[in-house]
Amino acid sequence: MSFRDNLQHLRAARNMTQEQLAMLLGVSRQSVSKWEAEKAYPEMDKLLKICELFDCSLDELVKGDLTNRPTDATYAMPSNTLPRDVIGYDQHTRRFANRIASGIALILIGIACAALLSNVNFLADSAPHVLVVIVLFAGIALGIALIIPGGMEHAAFVREHPFVEDFYTSEQKATARRNLSRALVSGIACIFFGIIMAVVLQSTESLAGFVFMVLVAGGVWLIVRFGMLLGRTNIKEYNDDALEEMDLEDIEDPKLRERARKKKRAGAVCGTIMLFATALGLALLFIPNPLTPYFWVVWPVGALLCGGVSTVMTSSDKES
Repeated sequence: MSFRDNLQHLRAARNMTQEQLAMLLGVSRQSVSKWEAEKAYPEMDKLLKICELFDCSLDELVKGDLTNRPTDATYAMPSNTLPRDVIGYDQHTRRFANRIASGIALILIGIACAALLSNVNFLADSAPHVLVVIVLFAGIALGIALIIPGGMEHAAFVREHPFVEDFYTSEQKATARRNLSRALVSGIACIFFGIIMAVVLQSTESLAGFVFMVLVAGGVWLIVRFGMLLGRTNIKEYNDDALEEMDLEDIEDPKLRERARKKKRAGAVCGTIMLFATALGLALLFIPNPLTPYFWVVWPVGALLCGGVSTVMTSSDKES
């Protein structure tokens, strides 16, 4: 009995599609198709994953006959033919969106609290009070404590699952779009209300800065969270972006390999842009100057530049 026959039988016994098996193994559907057509053979780590998934030994899988093994209906996939989330993608992306949005909001709230503790303009004095600095860095530390682990967990998830079948229905995608529309309206309203309150409270600059930054934090949280929740439903974009996390030699398709190479280059350029923006923002923050209250602007500008660079580099790849 061949490996192909065993794999086809094990997959059929679990009522599992090639797409579902690919997601569980962290490969593309084309890879599973090639295995079952005997046009390619999985690497050792994938063979071990298959053994773990179907509870068999390596010898049984490669050389034995598993077609006569009794089928355990407990582990079978539901009989409906609709795509399913078999790897916990939706739960993971929701948690990722919450972490990133909350991390950014905590940083802004830390700035707000530091502004409240400041006697005049936020960090305008060349020798700011120690408590102001402590509160500021506490907010930044809490935000980073959510953002960095969340980003690392997401990167690991993408590396483990570079292919996801689009299981979201049209209704679910429409709901995510409606939620983002509401979040945009609410978030922008919070920011504008913050501007109004800052004008009303301008006689007390520290309080005005606190109220403004808290409302900005709330608005940003809404926009970032629901923006990411909508983005998670774009499975095609996820699969394309997953190429950046894969080693080039692991990508069989030459066109996909070249696209991944361009994406990696764009990612490196964007990383450089954001590092420069961070350095500039910190310089504006800690070196007193007329632009200090607007130090945070460098990050949105950097993000826009990254978007433009990525679009240019990937579009040139498509044209070629």
